[in-house]
Amino acid sequence: MTVTVDLPTVLAGLAGTSRLVLEVPHPASVADVLDVVGEVHPAVERRVRDETGAMRRYVNVYVDGGDVRALQGAATPVPDGAVVLVVPSIAGG
Repeated sequence: MTVTVDLPTVLAGLAGTSRLVLEVPHPASVADVLDVVGEVHPAVERRVRDETGAMRRYVNVYVDGGDVRALQGAATPVPDGAVVLVVPSIAGG
């Protein structure tokens, strides 16, 4: 199945594009999508997940506009044709 992953500028620089169109297994979860992102763009995965594979605390992930933290986290189902948005928090002062 096909999933689109949208990346903000800070991650797009690592991937060379702001939009990834990926083939992922069916059925897929957020973790499955991030696995495929890691295979294609390991530098992006390192910014999104820690060494144990867990999503980093400061990274927000949305599936079709729904915040996965309010859903099932990395186990959130990702339907065919979904748009996954990965947004690292930006701190400043």
